[in-house]
Amino acid sequence: MEAQKLLEALHTAERLKDTMRHCYTSGGRRESVAEHSWRITLMALFLKDDFPDADMDKVIRMCIIHDLGECFTGDIPVFMKTDSDEEKEELLLKEWVDHLPSPVREEMRDLYQEMAELETQEARIYKSLDGLEAIVQHNESDIRTWEKHEYNLNMTYADERTAFSPVMHTLREAIREETREKIRRAAEDGVTEAKEYLTGG
Repeated sequence: MEAQKLLEALHTAERLKDTMRHCYTSGGRRESVAEHSWRITLMALFLKDDFPDADMDKVIRMCIIHDLGECFTGDIPVFMKTDSDEEKEELLLKEWVDHLPSPVREEMRDLYQEMAELETQEARIYKSLDGLEAIVQHNESDIRTWEKHEYNLNMTYADERTAFSPVMHTLREAIREETREKIRRAAEDGVTEAKEYLTGG
């Protein structure tokens, strides 16, 4: 890519460093979209050997680019995002990708289409990691930053996304066990929402 075009693309992508997500880090600050994208990419790298029949380099590329649309719209939590929000993000992302030089433009178009269709193993792996990383981050955050509805959400989120793969299913169960333990400890520490969740209140 020509140097000036590369710099323009990087300056746009840099916005994700300052685009905050709903969740908090273990250190007590809001996480950025860039940090989320980095870690699902790391997850894909760590799981390469668990999917010998998949093109995990493609999965890594999907993970890196998956939230670039949020450069233009910001992050909207999944439980608040509407179809209209999705359409706006897709439109603005498409306009940006269309102005990238070849062959990057065509590669990204193809990747986004494959990711949206969720028909390939690679797309399903990326989508699973996207959901699982969010739950891992919630488990790492102070439970007092959780909204009440997130207790149940963190126990069930991404179940459908991970059902296609024994590897992903096992990982989902391990994360769910961490969530259970976090809630149990919070209840013992007197966190009202955790006690209510465990007692069905």
